[in-house]
Amino acid sequence: MTPIALATLRARWVTFVSTFVALTLSVALVSAMGLMLGATFNLPERGAERFNTAPAVVYATDVTWDPALHDPGTRSLAAAKGVDKDLVTTLQGQGRTVVDRSFYAQVSGQRTRPGLAPLGHGWSVAEFGGYTLAAGRAPNAADEIATGGATVGQSVTVLTAEESRTYTVVGVTKAVGFEQAVFFADAEAARLSPRVEAVVSFAPVDTLRSTVGEKALVLTGDDRHRADPSLAGDRDAIDNTETLLPITASVAGFVSIFVVASTFAFAVVQRRREVALLRTVGATPKQVRRMLLAEAGLLGTVASLLGCVLGYIAAPLMTDWWIRLGISPEWFSVDGSFSFWVWGPLVGAFVVGLTVALLGVWAASLRAARVRPVDALREAAADTGGMTRGRLVTGLVGLTIGLVAVALVGFVAPDLVLIPNAYVPILLVPILALALLAPVAVGPIVKLLTWPLGRLKGAGAMLVREGTLSATRRTAATAAPVLLTLGLSLSLLGATETVNEARDTALRSEVKADYVVYPDGTPGVSRAVVDRIKAVPGVDVIAPIMTMLYIEEPEGLDENDGQAVEPSELAKTVELPVAEGSLADLTDDTVVVPDLWGKDLGETLNIQMGDGTRVSLKVVAIVKATPGNDIAYLSMKYADTAKYARTGLARRAQIKVHADADRGAVDAALKQAIGGSGARLWAASEWVGNETAEARKINSLRQQVVLGIVVLFCFIAIVNTLMMATADRRRDLAVLRLTGATPSQALRVFAAESLLVCAVGFTLAALAALVNLIGLRFALTALFGSTPIVVPWGPVALIGAVSVLLALLGTVLPAALALRTPSVELAGVRE
Repeated sequence: MTPIALATLRARWVTFVSTFVALTLSVALVSAMGLMLGATFNLPERGAERFNTAPAVVYATDVTWDPALHDPGTRSLAAAKGVDKDLVTTLQGQGRTVVDRSFYAQVSGQRTRPGLAPLGHGWSVAEFGGYTLAAGRAPNAADEIATGGATVGQSVTVLTAEESRTYTVVGVTKAVGFEQAVFFADAEAARLSPRVEAVVSFAPVDTLRSTVGEKALVLTGDDRHRADPSLAGDRDAIDNTETLLPITASVAGFVSIFVVASTFAFAVVQRRREVALLRTVGATPKQVRRMLLAEAGLLGTVASLLGCVLGYIAAPLMTDWWIRLGISPEWFSVDGSFSFWVWGPLVGAFVVGLTVALLGVWAASLRAARVRPVDALREAAADTGGMTRGRLVTGLVGLTIGLVAVALVGFVAPDLVLIPNAYVPILLVPILALALLAPVAVGPIVKLLTWPLGRLKGAGAMLVREGTLSATRRTAATAAPVLLTLGLSLSLLGATETVNEARDTALRSEVKADYVVYPDGTPGVSRAVVDRIKAVPGVDVIAPIMTMLYIEEPEGLDENDGQAVEPSELAKTVELPVAEGSLADLTDDTVVVPDLWGKDLGETLNIQMGDGTRVSLKVVAIVKATPGNDIAYLSMKYADTAKYARTGLARRAQIKVHADADRGAVDAALKQAIGGSGARLWAASEWVGNETAEARKINSLRQQVVLGIVVLFCFIAIVNTLMMATADRRRDLAVLRLTGATPSQALRVFAAESLLVCAVGFTLAALAALVNLIGLRFALTALFGSTPIVVPWGPVALIGAVSVLLALLGTVLPAALALRTPSVELAGVRE
């Protein structure tokens, strides 16, 4: 049957061009996203930076620690403790060693540069990172520093986690590309940070490894990069890409595969008259199936190859787009070499494309080949049996799964709505299920939508109505891309805006403060700044210092986020949703935990702090929390250990002004207190607005990427499908012309049918979105309280309008071109 397949491809080129384009673009999309995904597993390797010339580095870390499971900037307990002091003493007895103490330090007024961490070190470690002096000398006294961007003899204020202090610049260092360093005398660095980050040793490596054992890692060669701050910085920079790319790739890939499979199946359905003739002249069902599969195989092979080429070209362009949007770091790129991370995704995309083409045709060919020769001619005359048993069962199962998933999200696991990688696929299920069930819904929806037109004079309304009802397969196939386009837009945009609104409301209700002090060009607010704010009369201040709680469990340490706060200030400045207990009971020996931890009121937790100190804290209150915000509260007594697990800085300080205080005097005193501290004073309402705007900006970028790619493909599918459907209706055009319709009247009938198809797609999209948004409403109510559904009707209306416009173009243009052929010839010519 291969020669027949080749001949058919030449004869029905219009239909096959549409399926070819759909498959090519689908494979291009899948391969491009696959290449980008592969690039996240094959990030460019940097050489050693801070210890570039060090022979060996002893570095404390936990090899089982997975940074992907924790916030950027957090450390495992082993890394928090640093290199054990007894081990340092032992190493110093084996020959020359240099101790590195790494901690937050920043010259006041010098803003952090993107990707460069502001860090302090002792001067003795500078040589290993390639630091050289452009002017001056090395610091020797406790009040001396060497740094870049300053002048010799200048007095500057240096901010650290605990204090701000004046130092004299005695040396100016040349800039390096991996950190923004301030160098102190070694003794002063030891005072500021007792923790030892790493030890450079000149002892033989074998001896060194034997001495260190399991207490730390001995890094040599390129492994020394593990001790560089840029390693954590790179993970932080690529975090948005690694989070967003899988969900974008999965949704875009799934939608494109669904559209392509539907397009191929529709192409087979359009050819039922040819199949009828083949069966009549003696072709067996097996021969029909072989012919259709041969066509799909030939078309799929060429289209998949071309799609892989286009995807290879498009991947760098898409990567540049992500960089411009601010999602990916500037150094992120797709590997241009032909490594596994390049040919692997390309081969995978080719296999997916060819498989989808064959499966899309196979399912439809089974039904076409099973029809008896006599029935085949009867089947070719009408198109009313659009739903096969397999499609019906699949659609019903999918709809059931979608409803169950939405119900589970709404009533059992509401926190899933805050995890895009888990929630977006759930939104997709009802939409795809209704697309499968579309042939069943076409009749009732068309009758409902055209009922008001029944009283209109003329035959136009009747022709549109009956023409649509008599071709349920065609209507369902052409409505599916419209359904996907608007259904995803309504569900995704509505879900994003509604979640944003719920979070904004929760943040506004949580903040009781009048002012917020927020970092400005620094990674946090130091305790010295907080102490100056506390000295202002007439205010209460809370400045939580982020830390880690390493809770001892039978199965090992459970690492969780915590905040060290002043117990007396907690309830005054922050409104926390307490489920059990009381915030007033927070003391040096107690802790407030989120309900997501699964702890009981009154339970005692055995905890190790960042410096290894063991404490036992009793749970005195349990607060309601959401994923990503499941933080415990403990006394500020433990703030000194926070710099071991994190930076030791506060994210922000919230200030509540006493009712009897002079607001004007307080405002002036606060501005004076934070002057030159790398912080900014905000009115609480202004800060909340800025904070929510930043969150919305990130979510908006996610919308643009996911929805932009999917909607663009759906737009192409709308045009493709309608062009296929219209090209197959030349006989219908001829009948209209031969019965007296003018060309403009015929085009109006076809355009009206196209609008009706769009209306069917919009109706099904609204039903799918309604199911999704109702489930979302219940979920957010459980998480945040009563939450209204917010739909950005402007973008949704624009997407709908473009869908309608493309549908009209995909219908009217092929019909107008066909009308240029004489009606008699048109009636006798299929292609």
